[in-house]
Amino acid sequence: QCFEGMKAYKDQDGKIRLFRPDMNMNRWDASCVRLALPSFDKSQMINCLKAFLKEETTWIPQKDGFSYYLRPTAIATSSTLGVVPPSEALFFIFGCPVGPYFKDGFAPVKILAESQFKRAWPGGTGNAKVGGNYAPGLLPQKMAQEKGYSQVLWLFGEEDYVTEVGSMNIFVFWKNAQGNDELVTAPLDGTILPGVTRDSILELAKAWGEFEVSERLFTMHEVVAAAAEGRLYESFGAGTAAIVAPINGIAYQGKELQVPCGQDGRAGALSTRLYRELSDIQYGRKQFKNWSVLVD
Repeated sequence: QCFEGMKAYKDQDGKIRLFRPDMNMNRWDASCVRLALPSFDKSQMINCLKAFLKEETTWIPQKDGFSYYLRPTAIATSSTLGVVPPSEALFFIFGCPVGPYFKDGFAPVKILAESQFKRAWPGGTGNAKVGGNYAPGLLPQKMAQEKGYSQVLWLFGEEDYVTEVGSMNIFVFWKNAQGNDELVTAPLDGTILPGVTRDSILELAKAWGEFEVSERLFTMHEVVAAAAEGRLYESFGAGTAAIVAPINGIAYQGKELQVPCGQDGRAGALSTRLYRELSDIQYGRKQFKNWSVLVD
């Protein structure tokens, strides 16, 4: 079983829009291939998606911050209990209206850096959107919440490499050890989900050309050092549901690291800018590289 997570929006003229649906279809197809499920024609699937949205138009909210969440899914349906590649599969799409992730503006979260449990590992399915990646994370998530933390920061290896946070990609904005302003996120090494929001943030930041933008390995120890030396500007999760989710604290090795969250304590300047920029593109108020696709 594998799936996708994406949204449809209504612009100020009441027209339905999708945000980079080609990337979602590429990832969905790659997930299918990884699980030995059938591949599919991605352009035809986008057409199916558009047809579905036309039928669902009255359910798609026309209000800023509101959208229609879509869950394209593929599941094996072979009539056997054997562990073999499926001979049959069902592809389907369902959705529902959703409101803003943050109902009263940004609400930064504290997260717990997790070294015991692992979200993904080399050669596994960390770069595919499969249910098996998420269910094992529910227990660590519950344990973190019982300690007062909203999400788990997944670390990997003896070096405690920073990978993802909850079900989102994670970014750190800092002055790096070389003295340069840098936005950094983990590289797509097979263990990281290639998020659409992740890629969009990287593309936008590179287009601005105001600071270094890196996809590279970095450790929790580097984050701790940057915070201690006053080089840590901000950090945030990135995903379809929230777009960006500011982080104001990280618990690591028995200590709680304070992460700056702007003058108001809710979100840093970069988090706020990225959220507004991506929202404007998603709702058709601004165009960038034809990312906003009309359903006509």
